[in-house]
Amino acid sequence: MFFIYFCSVEEADRSRWKSIRVMYFTMFLSSVGKIFIHPTINHNTIDDTADASFLGWVVAAYSLGQMVASPLFGLWSNHRPRREPLVCSIFFNVSANIYYAYVYLIPSYNKYHMLLARAFVGFGAGNVAVVRSYVAGATSLKERTSAMANMSACQALGFILGPALQAALSFIGEKGYTLHFLELKLNMYTAPALLAAVFGVINILLVIIILREHRVDDYGRHITAINYVSEDEVEVPPEVEENIDQIAVLTSNVLFFVILFIFAVFETISTPLSMDMFAWTRKEAVLYNGIILAAIGFESIIVFLVVKVISVRIGDRPVLLSGLAIVFIGFFILLPWGNQYPKIQWADLQNNSIPAITFAANAANGTVEPTGCPPEQIWCQYTPAIQLAQYITSDILIGVGYPACNVMSYTLYSKILGPKPQGVYMGWLTASGSGARTLGPVFVSQVYTLLGPRWAFSLICGIVLAAIILLTAMYKRLIAFSVRYGRIEE
Repeated sequence: MFFIYFCSVEEADRSRWKSIRVMYFTMFLSSVGKIFIHPTINHNTIDDTADASFLGWVVAAYSLGQMVASPLFGLWSNHRPRREPLVCSIFFNVSANIYYAYVYLIPSYNKYHMLLARAFVGFGAGNVAVVRSYVAGATSLKERTSAMANMSACQALGFILGPALQAALSFIGEKGYTLHFLELKLNMYTAPALLAAVFGVINILLVIIILREHRVDDYGRHITAINYVSEDEVEVPPEVEENIDQIAVLTSNVLFFVILFIFAVFETISTPLSMDMFAWTRKEAVLYNGIILAAIGFESIIVFLVVKVISVRIGDRPVLLSGLAIVFIGFFILLPWGNQYPKIQWADLQNNSIPAITFAANAANGTVEPTGCPPEQIWCQYTPAIQLAQYITSDILIGVGYPACNVMSYTLYSKILGPKPQGVYMGWLTASGSGARTLGPVFVSQVYTLLGPRWAFSLICGIVLAAIILLTAMYKRLIAFSVRYGRIEE
């Protein structure tokens, strides 16, 4: 009898970890799909009226779609098997990618259809809340940090491989091929969307075939799930009806918003900052910053693996606090110092040594791309230049601090929520992150462009410092549900 009981427990654990790995793969494909579409929207071959300003809205549409969908899918997952919202959201994502690939066939208003397609892709990505809630509910407190770190590592790997696959598909070219029987243009812009759709179909099959509902308590014992009951089932103790600390929940959402906001700013500001400070051309800025972001992606994977070990020894909160401190130092280093100033665009043309007709000819035929800080940005004339060494050092530090903060914030959040279904709460957390990614580029376009890096990075340092103070003030409340009610010692 004991042998049968042991085998059933072992089989249930094997099924549980297979399902968790499907969630890892879902998170990986979600990040790959986001990166796939992102570079392809930066062209106006679909609609000549889609200027840079409109394309900014197209980029933001993803985060807005995800912000709306996350709580809805989270609520759905609380009351029905998680397989349902997952399959629905991935199918939504697949359909949106196919829609994007056929946008060029629509006779008018193509740019608005491109905007809708991007928003629908983001809506489908609202399943991130379901993925996080599933992993949180299917792991014990001891397993939670490691599982969340693995999931974040898969997400980071998707961010790295996404641009690599995008580059590999660019060999198709802008003209590409026409598949007449499908009325489809297969080129470097539509191929990533179609490949993302294929990945989505594979993901749906894995969810249907492999994913099973599992819930475990803080000790790892199987408890009642929606469509799966283990023979090792235990009754849910009455303590689960005790209240969740809503102040701790709100604090965690604010911290998560700050963490994603500062990284969205960092990611968005890298190209204009490097062009202004180092006089790089746009092509050079995209290339070099792409290399830097890829390096940060690899660095993040290492950090996720290290965090799994460190958090076991010192706990989640110290790792989160240390990560915020490192991010603060990273942005503080970016503050302009010294008496060297950035090169101003066309500064050599301000005297009368070169005829104005020379400038006009060069600008007209496009043979010369102006480099340096644009003269319309008044701060270029009095703000010291940021040195390349400052920039790279800051990148390295933020590449360490951000992933540590990211994984610790939602790992700690899942522990604060306790054994109740976490779909809605994870939906709000994902929505706060999406809001941060939407507002980050707006912050850059307004504060950096108008006031310069000194004001921009000073404000960021102030925001991070406020987050550190908030975390310190709420430190004792940011504890696991079971620890709070004395079931487990911290």
